Amino acid sequence: MALSNEKLIGKMAILGVLDESYLSEIKKQGWKYCVGKAGSMDSQKVVAAIETAAKNEKVIQSGIYRETHSLYHAIMEAFHGVTRGQVQLGTVLRTVGLRFIVVRGNPYEKKEEGDWIAVALYGTIGAPVKGLEHEAIGLGINHI
Repeated sequence: MALSNEKLIGKMAILGVLDESYLSEIKKQGWKYCVGKAGSMDSQKVVAAIETAAKNEKVIQSGIYRETHSLYHAIMEAFHGVTRGQVQLGTVLRTVGLRFIVVRGNPYEKKEEGDWIAVALYGTIGAPVKGLEHEAIGLGINHI
């Protein structure tokens, strides 16, 4: 069950969210992905934006619970990175402005290992006052 060095799904997600020119590398793998932006003082709105994009772009199948469930856990893991473990925004007077990418593929040498999903978030977090934010990044990976 070795990871393939050419197919590191987390690395591809991070590079893809930081630099859109890297999306061609994800396409070369034949993997599904979607990109977008979300900003809010409400973490539920950010989660919903990512989930909606993944469903609309057919990265996950909306009628399959395990796919939605896997995506949710990857989003929450990535959010933990952005929020430094406290997945709260408006209730503690902070807001985010994020770019996101959702990548789906098999990062293993064996096809039988199945698909995994990676969510990378990059942007700003801080007080809801322009100029009082700082950069943040998060990554979540989960099996489907």
